[in-house]
Amino acid sequence: MAQQPTSSALRALALEFKSVQEEPVEGFRVKLINDDNLFEWEVAIFGPPNTLYEGGYFKNGDLCISILHPPIDDPQSGELPCERWNPTQNVRTILLSVISLLNEPNTFSPANVDASVMYRRWKESKGKDKEYENIVRKQVMASRSEAEKDNVVVPTTIEEYCIRQKPRPQELEADMTDFYVDDYGDDLDDDDEEEEGFNEDDEDSGNEES
Repeated sequence: MAQQPTSSALRALALEFKSVQEEPVEGFRVKLINDDNLFEWEVAIFGPPNTLYEGGYFKNGDLCISILHPPIDDPQSGELPCERWNPTQNVRTILLSVISLLNEPNTFSPANVDASVMYRRWKESKGKDKEYENIVRKQVMASRSEAEKDNVVVPTTIEEYCIRQKPRPQELEADMTDFYVDDYGDDLDDDDEEEEGFNEDDEDSGNEES
């Protein structure tokens, strides 16, 4: 019998999905496959501008990424246990790690050995060996039909690719300003009253002595 998801897991995923929607990660499009199932997400990766992947829209593929590996000590993998999965990781950090693979893939533990060899040849030849570049560009071109089917405009410039954070609501800023002003004013009033009371006592004690 399959283990039922716990309420804490559902709550955690709901919060993560809300966070990604309200503060999106650059280079990704995230949505639920089924609104009633928080355990299946559809993630599309946009190829970063000024790279071979510019204009690409990728939804499928295999990944070899350290933070998704169990935190065991495996000297043969070339990974440290601290580089593997730990409870501090979340959807956002995983997405950022995935996009970093397009900019600087780790060829020491690749999911696709042939691709890693082609990438090293392309990089070491400073672009003269075109095998890797040609394959990537063909994949980018093929991915455009998928973007059109999903009615998605793929960003191709830095300005389009980078996500601007939402400004803070003016109402909230006004409320916080009023909060500090009111408190500051109350403190001043209290200090004035205490100071006035102290002066009156001084005058009374002086009169008694005289």
